[in-house]
Amino acid sequence: MQSTTTQLPDADIAIVGAGPVGLLLAILLSKHGIKVTLVERWPDIYDRPRAVTMDAEVARILATLGINVDDDPAFENHKELYYWKNADLLDLQIVDWESLAPSGWHVTYWFNQPELEARLIKMASHIPSITILRGWTVNDVTQDADAVHIRMSDTAKSAEHQALSARFLVGADGANSFVREHLGIGEIDKGYFFDWLILDMIPDKAYTTSPAQWQLCDPKRPTTIVPGGPGRRRWEFMLLPDEDRDEIAKPEAAWRLLEPWGLSPENAKLERSAVYQFQAKWAKQWVQDRCMIAGDAAHLMPPFAGEGMCAGLRDAVALSWRLAGILDGSLPQDVLQSYESERMEHAKHYIQFSQDLGEIICITDPDKAAERDARMIAELDARNHQPITGDLVKLGIGAWCEDTAGAGELSPQGFVRFNAIEDRFDQAVGQSWMILAIDQRTQGLLSPEQSELFAQLNGRVLSVGPEGCHVQTLDDSYTKWMHEVDGNYAIIRPDFYVAATAKTPHDVSACFDQITAKLGLT
Repeated sequence: MQSTTTQLPDADIAIVGAGPVGLLLAILLSKHGIKVTLVERWPDIYDRPRAVTMDAEVARILATLGINVDDDPAFENHKELYYWKNADLLDLQIVDWESLAPSGWHVTYWFNQPELEARLIKMASHIPSITILRGWTVNDVTQDADAVHIRMSDTAKSAEHQALSARFLVGADGANSFVREHLGIGEIDKGYFFDWLILDMIPDKAYTTSPAQWQLCDPKRPTTIVPGGPGRRRWEFMLLPDEDRDEIAKPEAAWRLLEPWGLSPENAKLERSAVYQFQAKWAKQWVQDRCMIAGDAAHLMPPFAGEGMCAGLRDAVALSWRLAGILDGSLPQDVLQSYESERMEHAKHYIQFSQDLGEIICITDPDKAAERDARMIAELDARNHQPITGDLVKLGIGAWCEDTAGAGELSPQGFVRFNAIEDRFDQAVGQSWMILAIDQRTQGLLSPEQSELFAQLNGRVLSVGPEGCHVQTLDDSYTKWMHEVDGNYAIIRPDFYVAATAKTPHDVSACFDQITAKLGLT
């Protein structure tokens, strides 16, 4: 059969991989009128559960798409603590998963990934500037000074080819990324390997357990018991050294493991039974000229912190404002280097954190488990069983002022009134570069030259406080935040991260110069 190649219209951005990361990036770019072509090798959505949990930052990101996870039936939050228990069901650790995070959303939510992907695909398919090519496998990528050139073949009919040129390409094509491998980008592998059996269940009726989300640190069989989204439950069982991956994944083996938990073929559906090898690795390079990688193509982490997909969605947001700025001429292409430096270190933090949790959970030696139990129970007793909260993770070095308090961290948000809208700050005011003057005037913060540069970034200077301010506060979130950082002003980026905090107008001006220099602007 003779091979044929069809040349497709050029795109501003080509994205390889139409999972949550690629879809989110495409939708965010479309808000700027950017032409995006999404290429996905599989013709249909993979309909089996994978990621089931997300954090407050992802809830905040989804809210910018009009998805309110607090009211949406596809998401759930149990408003409960997360317990780690030993084999005797004594508490080893208690984590606060019931409170609101400073970013205004609950700490943890549960969902079914195929449902989320279907939602994002439907959203993207109704946006004229997004073209989705499903069932096409990318098999060659080249780039020159002006564009990236992609060649792809029909996944089902290898003789049919298409070619596409774009100004930039993003490989969001998963752990076995073609883009990463084709670019010759190596990986740093921490040599962390544990096999776990993942069982996703749909009980016939409401399945209740207290606690709803917990970790059994039993050396005989470390086990995770969590929701899998509304109407679903998940069990994760660590494989023991003498167990066969294929045998334990068979339905009969799965049902034997679930029997102590009250589930059987008579009262539940086994939606998925699969063995996964948990790994910890990241790519050495995330940006190569006009090509970049994101999501699992750039990093893999054990699931113990539930941050794998979350980290990928953060990548998408971090790329979206940079690529939009490059394409509209307000930012130089070199700004992509700060995407790599910031996001790589952020992801590495969660990889190490997840690995540390796994080192505690995956103990199968009874003596080592007893030592762990004694230590953790003593530590829990010492703080009167108060739950711990998540840490504020900083970005790697990049477009923010390292020497100001709270910079490089996700900004808090409260409820406000803006132009007659009462809602969380993001939904009422929006997202962009902003300078917030908390209970302060905005006059004299920037020089005329700085103001002109900020306008090129579509930046806004807003007072936040009581009646008379641009943004009126409906709670004390911002006042408390400024007290914590000993400041009066904050410079916020389009991805909600704090670029700087400042005490005086002079400090604001100095920080502004630092940030614009880091962005490559003059």
